[in-house]
Amino acid sequence: MQRTLFDEEHELFRDSVRSFIEKELVPHHAEWEQAGVVDRSMFTKAGAQGFLGMAVPEELGGGGVPDFRYNVVIAEEIGRAGINGAGLGWTLQNDICLPYFLTLCTPEQKERWLPGICSGELVTAIAMTEPSIGSDLASMQTTALLDGDHYVVNGSKTFITNGINADLVITAVKTDPTQRHSGMSLLVLERGMVGFERGRNLDKIGMHAQDTAELFFTDVRVPVANRMGKEGGGFRSLVTKLPQERLSIAVSGVAAARQALAITLEYVKERKAFGQPIGRFQNSRFRLAEVATEVEIGQSFIDRCVLALNDRKLTAEEAAMAKWWCTELHKRVVDTCLQLHGGYGYMTEYPIARAYTDARITTIYGGTTEIMKEIIGKSLGL
Repeated sequence: MQRTLFDEEHELFRDSVRSFIEKELVPHHAEWEQAGVVDRSMFTKAGAQGFLGMAVPEELGGGGVPDFRYNVVIAEEIGRAGINGAGLGWTLQNDICLPYFLTLCTPEQKERWLPGICSGELVTAIAMTEPSIGSDLASMQTTALLDGDHYVVNGSKTFITNGINADLVITAVKTDPTQRHSGMSLLVLERGMVGFERGRNLDKIGMHAQDTAELFFTDVRVPVANRMGKEGGGFRSLVTKLPQERLSIAVSGVAAARQALAITLEYVKERKAFGQPIGRFQNSRFRLAEVATEVEIGQSFIDRCVLALNDRKLTAEEAAMAKWWCTELHKRVVDTCLQLHGGYGYMTEYPIARAYTDARITTIYGGTTEIMKEIIGKSLGL
């Protein structure tokens, strides 16, 4: 079925992104996987090509095109290249962190931060999760108590994507520890602030090229001028921005599933058993027929959600549906595809092995499958 989501300018953009990935990312991916972090030059090179901050006004260094379809193109090309670990930091900057800077920042804050975000000289992250809490953000323990024209921040965060590379960290804190949701605010902590320290670059089973860190705050003095939005408005801001984050993860899930299918189709046509390519066995055909069908179903729903997001009509429930179903699809697809590779699928030299371990986190970060179903269930009046 022919997709109708993109216009000609999106496909021209895709050609540029694909060329950039093949030239600047793919040759270094194995090195970054070994190091556990991408080189910061990835961000500046992407910025120089106009692949960061597409939605930012031109006068602030961006592309001036608030069209999420360009973000989708980048995510799909990252999935096609099989470099999800390296690409996650790129999509995090564009899809997840940037909306906070665009909608919550004052004109002064935008002038201070957005040009560097678009050029890649400033790498961003968002810090919500803490060691003692996962999905229950209202129970966070990190505090930011007002002292004159500064907040004094104490606490810690964990599982923070871009945590090592980040220069600007959107940090969820309790400015009123006596309150749950209404006591939460967002502060931007900057690299070099006294008392802001990074812990381990966490050792994960997949997404190895993506730096995922612990962050520690000890009496960090953060200017009030670094607060995003109103004091006490942090939870509402997070809830407002999470649908785009979850759709971004869903887009990547379908793209990665499609690539797993592609490499498996190639493999089963070449690998022989009992005198014929294994793709000719009925079980192989049936399993791959199921995978191909599910990927197309997921793609159709994703494309509808992207258009709804562009029209500002995507609901939290629809984003939750996309996130849980497409990431669970991603997980099922790579499992099926690895099985069809047989023993070779378990060897790390085969791309399907890395795809398998990279996929496992997607049903957890950005909101677990269980939380997504809870959101949907409540919307049904249950």
